[in-house]
This record gives sequence, structure tokens and C-alpha cells, in this order.
Amino acid sequence: MRLALFGGSFDPPHHGHLAIATAAADEFALDSVFFAPAGRQPLKLDGTVTSFEDRLAMVKLACLEDARFAASALDAPRSDGAPNYTVETLSGLARRMPAATLFNLVGADSFLGLPRWHEPERLLELAEWIVVSRPGFPIQDLSSLGLDVHQQSRVHLLDTVQDDTAATDLRERLEAGDPCVDLIAPGVLNYIQSHHLYR
Repeated sequence: MRLALFGGSFDPPHHGHLAIATAAADEFALDSVFFAPAGRQPLKLDGTVTSFEDRLAMVKLACLEDARFAASALDAPRSDGAPNYTVETLSGLARRMPAATLFNLVGADSFLGLPRWHEPERLLELAEWIVVSRPGFPIQDLSSLGLDVHQQSRVHLLDTVQDDTAATDLRERLEAGDPCVDLIAPGVLNYIQSHHLYR
């Protein structure tokens, strides 16, 4: 099985997330993409706008768009309040599914900060990486990150998606009363409205 972990805030999940997951699944013959909302991101300790439970519920609804997508609580908040580290999430996934070929799906903006991630060398051993192009974040030269040849071979660039949707802008539009029907799946939008989120 070829499986990708797709972590992030997903606050809220939007069409850009789905486009990225679809392109990655198509390009790399992925059997599954696990959308895993982060409980507490180490590099964004100021937190998220909505609760983990609401974000996971919205992701479950968004994942109905494609049978290859699944919502995952792998990155649920830790009982001790510590940050969720991707290296620990991938390690747990590898233990649960030892026969799977693991990928980590990230945007170029996140990947360019890899040296600041927890145990970056181990991250590149645990999974192959699918790095999605983002406007303003060129990633053609991986040598700038100090990766050796083996590490570079574990990184795959995906430049077929050009999406610059920002969750911050989405939340501002929702707060202003714009339903964002052009950017959010109907089921997710219904959840947002019925739970009075982003107001």
C-alpha cells in the first residue's frame, strides 16, 4: 500500500487541500491520503481558531469527495499538552502499517522550513516526501536545504497544483458573512454554518 500523511491545521479544509491531495494521489499512485489535523503544531504554538474536534469533523466531510481520502486522528492533541511532532506521527504510522510505503505530503512553504522541524534527518528516513509548489516558494534547488544526494532522492516535487488559497483569508470572508461556496465543499460549509464557526 502507498499511503500519504497530509497534516496541517485544516482550519477550515478547503478545495485547495482537496486539489493537492488529488494531484498527489494521481501522480504517485497513492492508495490512501490520510488528512490529519494537527493537535498543536510546534511551529504555530499560538494555536488554531477552532477546536481539534471541529476540524476533524470538517475533514471527515471533506474526505467524502474522494474514496482515496480518509480523516485521521493520528495527530490528536496530546494529553500532556506537548506539541505534535510529524516525526512521531510518521513513526507511529510506520509501526501500525509496516508494509506500507509512506509519503509525507507538504506545501513548499512548509518544506523550506524543514531544518527547523523536529529531527529533520529522521523525517526523511521515515517517509518519502511529496512537496507541492506554492506561489512565491521556489523549490527547484534542494541543495539550499543542505540535503545530501540520498535525502534529495526521497523528495518528489509536485508542480501541477497552483493554489494560493489562504485559510486566514477564508476565515475573514466567513466572518464577514461570505459563505465561500467557491472554495469549501458543501458538507463542510453546512457544518460551519450549523456550528456557527468563524463568527
